[in-house]
Amino acid sequence: MDVIIDVFHQYSRREGDTDTLTKNELKLLIEKQLVNYLKHVKNKATIDEIMKDLDINKDAQLSFCEVMLLITRVTIATHEHLHDVEDQQQQQQQQQQQQQQHHKHQHHH
Repeated sequence: MDVIIDVFHQYSRREGDTDTLTKNELKLLIEKQLVNYLKHVKNKATIDEIMKDLDINKDAQLSFCEVMLLITRVTIATHEHLHDVEDQQQQQQQQQQQQQQHHKHQHHH
């Protein structure tokens, strides 16, 4: 958790209020920190859409709480993606096992 707070502060201190993110700061944070995670989010949103979505009090700045909503969503999407990958791997293993059993039966003829 401390890492998230540290990362937030690395970006929030660049311009404007030191404890909120401007759109530029948000863009930097996403490009540098979340780019790999965002791949797993199914509906790709633009920075503008993300900003509009998260900026609950409409002050054109994102508080830590508002940014945490994004991080939570991204984390959930990544978690679901990991399960999808595991499911695919299990299916492949089952198919391979079935194929191997199938080949064994053919040798008896």
